[in-house]
Amino acid sequence: MSINIINIDKELCTGCRRCAEVCPVNAIEGEEGKPQTINSDRCVICGQCVQKCSVYASNFEEDITAIDVKKDERGMLESVKEPIFAAYNIGHAKLVKKALSNPNLYKVVQSAPAVRVALAEEFGLPLGTLTPGKMAAALRRLNFDRVYDTNFAADLTIMEEGSELIKRVTEGGTLPMFTSCCPAWVKFAEQEYPELLNHLSSCKSPQQMGGAMIKTYGAKIDDIDPAKIFSVSIMPCTCKKFECDRPEMTDSGYKDVDIVLTTRELAQLIKDIGIDFKNLPDEEFDPALGNYTGAATIFGVTGGVMEAALRTGYELITKEPIPNIDLEFIRGNEGVRTAVVKVGNLELKVAAVSGLKNVVPLLEDVKKGKSDFHFIEVMTCPEGCVSGGGQPKLLLEECRPIAYEARKAATYDHDSKLNLRKSHENPDIIKLYNEFLEEPLGHQSHHLLHTKYISRKE
Repeated sequence: MSINIINIDKELCTGCRRCAEVCPVNAIEGEEGKPQTINSDRCVICGQCVQKCSVYASNFEEDITAIDVKKDERGMLESVKEPIFAAYNIGHAKLVKKALSNPNLYKVVQSAPAVRVALAEEFGLPLGTLTPGKMAAALRRLNFDRVYDTNFAADLTIMEEGSELIKRVTEGGTLPMFTSCCPAWVKFAEQEYPELLNHLSSCKSPQQMGGAMIKTYGAKIDDIDPAKIFSVSIMPCTCKKFECDRPEMTDSGYKDVDIVLTTRELAQLIKDIGIDFKNLPDEEFDPALGNYTGAATIFGVTGGVMEAALRTGYELITKEPIPNIDLEFIRGNEGVRTAVVKVGNLELKVAAVSGLKNVVPLLEDVKKGKSDFHFIEVMTCPEGCVSGGGQPKLLLEECRPIAYEARKAATYDHDSKLNLRKSHENPDIIKLYNEFLEEPLGHQSHHLLHTKYISRKE
């Protein structure tokens, strides 16, 4: 079995090169009409090729490896009934299923914002159906001891990242500051622009902040030995599997996140044990690492991290309520969306970028000293995390834009209906700092929630 996270099965690939068309870094190589290969040194593990591939194994083909063998090689559950496609990511549902039956482990899970607007599609519900309550209920029935939410960690990320931006702007730090939530973007920067890594926020992603908190603050709350905690995250993104294995992500004293499952893998696990997802009651996430604001939930869409940061940054700087909480001027999917935001006496020039090819001109400007931006959000996938490589697969091309719009609409609707919509107003975030972290960018925060990057350029 290949050790790469993203792979192309040469027995199945027809060489149509549709995967190459969506690859943001030209990592898919091969002649048209012949099986393709992935250049692992260039691949950023975004999984868009996995989403795009429509070539699958037939149960009637006798001249290929048996489908059950392929499932095993791919880390898939035996019960999976969906087709076996040529482009795929290595899965971990079998490992998680085994761990969930281990009474000696304390099983903890967190789930990203984009999962709750897509998971229901795997169970026949309309595109973009919002189901955080059913998802929490399903995770408990899978035998997790604690069901937390990456949205809580997204609020935490805003506290750290917003404070970092304010410090850079007011104290003459390195600008522009780029977001660091998207691991595929971070890997791209490490591979292609290592000389600009000091422009990335030092903040870990919400997944990794959540993992660090689960094995420190969460372990303390539950009076559990962190060595017994098995920490799983449910993500819309295949590159999160790469991120959790980075050697830097062990600041809790342990591996902060043990295993990542994609949205599709979670659906497979739910089906495997026969949970009736459609008819589950709505349940809440567990406190204290499960409460979140609307700012956290919009992390799943392009421009969402920027909007969440501005909601909090405005009020931290001006000490006044933000005049309009819905910052629609930063929402959209134009590739690069720019704005000038008046924050007290400051005029912040910001940009939201979807798609790595669209960030290259901005990076070249930074290299040449021509950039006047203060803050730039970068998402690898075309519509942000809602269109991630680990989300439910969309076989019909005409369904793709419809699904993305529905998922985005559900995300913003969720935000608009929450009582708290700014990260700094989350009472459990306030409590976390009072009881454990002390202050944003403080010693404890810096140790657990911030990281460094490495050059991967040959």
